[in-house]
Amino acid sequence: MRKASATGLFPYLRPMSSRNQDQNPEFVHRAFSSIAQRYVLTNHVLSLGIDVLWRRKVARHVREHGGGLILDVATGSGDLARTLLDGVPGARVIGADFCAPMLAEAKKRGLTELIVCDGLALPFPDGTFDALTIGYGLRNMADWSGALREFARVLKPGGIVVVLDFSLPASPLLRSPYRFYLHHLLPRVAGWLTGNREAYAYLGDSIERFPSGETMLSLIEASGLSGAKWEPQWGGISSLYLATKEAAAGEKSVSRK
Repeated sequence: MRKASATGLFPYLRPMSSRNQDQNPEFVHRAFSSIAQRYVLTNHVLSLGIDVLWRRKVARHVREHGGGLILDVATGSGDLARTLLDGVPGARVIGADFCAPMLAEAKKRGLTELIVCDGLALPFPDGTFDALTIGYGLRNMADWSGALREFARVLKPGGIVVVLDFSLPASPLLRSPYRFYLHHLLPRVAGWLTGNREAYAYLGDSIERFPSGETMLSLIEASGLSGAKWEPQWGGISSLYLATKEAAAGEKSVSRK
């Protein structure tokens, strides 16, 4: 595991209100550092294990596209990166995160190619990766459009981006009870499991504010990616987005299908 140099971890740091602390790099770094050792268990308990299926679906999309060299941004404790290694034969997976304690947990999961860096300023040349994934990390970044543009920059022409994150169900029958769970039950259960309720108290508000569905598709395509698709999971409590980087005239696509 190595650290990126030059820009440092917080080049985009700016004063933010408490209601937007989920996009404040200092808060996010402090919160995830404090829960690193219990993060995987807590996720599985809070989702009743369903998050495992969603990550496998990400790996399936990457495998169908051809695998190759994959960058998992905001890799955290390595759940998605590990799923990619296991589910995409022959793939090389690099996990990137700005929180070193989380990467220490990822290392325990057998991941060896890990780098501490800012997802808004990735330390890789243009056109490096065949695929880029991010699971439940884009929502916490200070600049969603800036992050997507950076993802497109490091992707090879024809490469695929897969974004997995929380969203709100479209159905009122699901939305109301889900909101109650997000704002009242989840912080209490997560606080009990991790010993840090503050790290999860913001989650409901962050999901409420995070763009989803057609709004997210527009954001993705405005960031230099194309063919964006949306796959709601379990009625929309989570969403999977797919997009590719178009090959310019004369360039070859990297899809290995």
